[in-house]
Amino acid sequence: MKAERLQEIIRRFADCRIAVLGDYFLDKYLDVNPALAEISMETGKTAHQVVSIRCAPGAAGTVINNLAALGAGKLYVLGFTGDDGEGFELRRSLRQLGCDIEGLLIHPDRFTPTYLKPRVCDTADLSGEHERYDTKNRMRTSDEVQAGILAHLERLLHRVDAVVVVDQVEQDECGVVTRTVRDGLAAFAGRHPKVVFWADSRRRIGSFRNVIIKVNSHEAVEETFPGGLPDGDGVLGDDSVKVAMAELRRRTGKPVFVTAGRRGIWIDDAQPTLVRGLSVPEPTDPTGAGDSATAGAVLSLCAGAAIHEAALLANLVASITVQQLATTGTASPDQLGPRLELWHTQV
Repeated sequence: MKAERLQEIIRRFADCRIAVLGDYFLDKYLDVNPALAEISMETGKTAHQVVSIRCAPGAAGTVINNLAALGAGKLYVLGFTGDDGEGFELRRSLRQLGCDIEGLLIHPDRFTPTYLKPRVCDTADLSGEHERYDTKNRMRTSDEVQAGILAHLERLLHRVDAVVVVDQVEQDECGVVTRTVRDGLAAFAGRHPKVVFWADSRRRIGSFRNVIIKVNSHEAVEETFPGGLPDGDGVLGDDSVKVAMAELRRRTGKPVFVTAGRRGIWIDDAQPTLVRGLSVPEPTDPTGAGDSATAGAVLSLCAGAAIHEAALLANLVASITVQQLATTGTASPDQLGPRLELWHTQV
């Protein structure tokens, strides 16, 4: 890719309208100052002292953060939260990003999923992180909420260029992307071929149909070879990835993006091709890298990029976000040009 082509794609970002459907978490960072620690008189245990609190949309919200930072024109949020303080913080953060949150339903009987992340305030690298506390829903999502999300999406489809699906919750039927919602997405994608449908899932990527999927290489092989790797030595090799991609493409009927960490992203553009990634100096933090890659790829596809170009943009974006420590990073359009120059020096 030449610099002029990159800028041509970037200029179209502002015209793109994207709906992100999925599990919205609140990322809640508690910055702790160890010098202020106290001993509880009642228990004798350390009472860690929080000196600041930072909140941001997480999970599906991480994709939103990156789309907004890259300059997407309009963003629509589809999912649900609880009727609680975390839900208030999440909604406020999404509004501040300029999102339309009409499709973010309130489910009074459920938590707002939250990743509570205590960390040492003056330590920038990963060594400053405490153990994380997760709040998740472990009860079945109601039929009413599932129907409401699908109905809202159906009303949006004539207004958007892409639908991104983020299936974060690992417990079956307890999140936004239930079996019913996946079936609805497959039907919508069949009826709206001009809309880019893209899905990422922690546990159920092989259950999607009619949509582009993104999956990492280990997940792709585990999904297609549940009995174990076909490689004789048990090591994940490129041949296994290529066979897995072909099988996933057969199931979905759409292109497949397989991330391979620092190596880059495999695509099945006529034949399996590895679009090389970038090497960046340590330290790095991979938190949210996959979501930032999704944002870069989908926005590029909406802007008219070919599949291999979208994979390259995804690599550029992820190479920027992994260098941001102690936070879930984002990339801006003006950072992409220098990263493309760096990429050319490495391939």
